[in-house]
Amino acid sequence: IRHIAKSFGVGSTGRYADVYEDLVFYLKTLPTPLIILDEAGDLDYTAFLELKALWNAVENTCGFYMMGADGLEAKINRSISVKKVGYTEMFSRFGRRYGKAVPLGKEEKEKMLQASAAMIIKVNAEARGVSVDVNKVLRKTMGDDRIPSLRRIYKELTKIGE
Repeated sequence: IRHIAKSFGVGSTGRYADVYEDLVFYLKTLPTPLIILDEAGDLDYTAFLELKALWNAVENTCGFYMMGADGLEAKINRSISVKKVGYTEMFSRFGRRYGKAVPLGKEEKEKMLQASAAMIIKVNAEARGVSVDVNKVLRKTMGDDRIPSLRRIYKELTKIGE
């Protein structure tokens, strides 16, 4: 809750109840707030229950998107099967289904990731004030699987900016 509050620019220090109350109030004043929970599989049980309470407090006024590695799906399924409190309700709130942010088909996946990488290269080169051949940098950053690497993109752009 403190991390989410800080991310929205709401005070994150002091009593937990005050931080929570300020965050809920602030989220309700925004036109379309969205909380994206990355690496959600790493959340401990207490944090998960805090998110459930936050969802209840801002229901219909704030969107939530949870993502994580394949372990997240296994964790949720396991917790539901052993009837761990809160998991069935949260799974229901997230639509009772899992999705993939990246297409499953090899060609579609390559195409999407390459297009995303090209946009990342272009935007970051412009922000650094350097001119680059986006396709050339993209080719240098792809592995044998034809999937670009964000780490390699960073390294290539760092070389160009020097």
